[in-house]
Amino acid sequence: MNQPSTLRLERPTRQIARITFANPPVNLVIPESVVTLHRIVTELGEDPDVQVVIFDSEVPDYFINHFDAAAADDLPEPEHQGDNPVWTDMVLRLSKAPYISIAAIRGRTRGGGNELALACDLRYASREKALFGQPEVGIGMVPGGGGAQRLPRTIGRDRALEAILTSADYDADLAERWGWVTRTLPDAELDAFVDATAARLASFDRQALASAKAMVNRVTLPPDAELVTAYGEFEESMTRPGFLARAAGIGALVADQGLDVEYRLGEYIGLANQAPEPPQDATPDR
Repeated sequence: MNQPSTLRLERPTRQIARITFANPPVNLVIPESVVTLHRIVTELGEDPDVQVVIFDSEVPDYFINHFDAAAADDLPEPEHQGDNPVWTDMVLRLSKAPYISIAAIRGRTRGGGNELALACDLRYASREKALFGQPEVGIGMVPGGGGAQRLPRTIGRDRALEAILTSADYDADLAERWGWVTRTLPDAELDAFVDATAARLASFDRQALASAKAMVNRVTLPPDAELVTAYGEFEESMTRPGFLARAAGIGALVADQGLDVEYRLGEYIGLANQAPEPPQDATPDR
């Protein structure tokens, strides 16, 4: 029997699409997520009616988490020589799509999840519940989905270096001050604000929206080749002894502490090569 997809596509109106991510318990990105998302992003880009696409999650405490590195070998190879890797092709298509993409962020948003959010045109986050991180370096590898190319253009070189090199988690207030997100809102107001923004954009002329987005893209997006190169460096970094040793350390922490490691990954990364000891604070109520 086929497993249910980690993604659900809905069309609340002819002009608006909603992509909901659901891979409990911690919303890891798996190969099926990548393949399905690539297909959906491509199909919506060819739909003449779609003007706005919203990304959200139905798993509490997680928007879209990092990629499941243990499943990296299961990602499909490009169909033809010279084609981009499927993840890279997907985020490039999303950034350049004729529709406006909105990330409605509630919960942990790390690694590939953060890179997907950065590829969206607008990012609205729950002030109380959103959390951001680019944790690859702390696990002995490098970002491969566009984080190292997009984040410096979004928050500046030094702040991007801090976020990427420390592999820490950043709360929504700091993310808003740095420009990591478009704006934060009280959690109780997030959904209504995103829906109202989507409805407003959907009422505008589709060609004007797409043309204005393309104009901004020309002066803000990194070259495609930078993302392609980064993905190759990401794949290579997962073969190095540093990653293999730190992945084992994280695995030991997961065995000892369970899902709390994902919940507080930014704290636990610093313990990956130490005896498995939880952070001092009590785990917050979920």
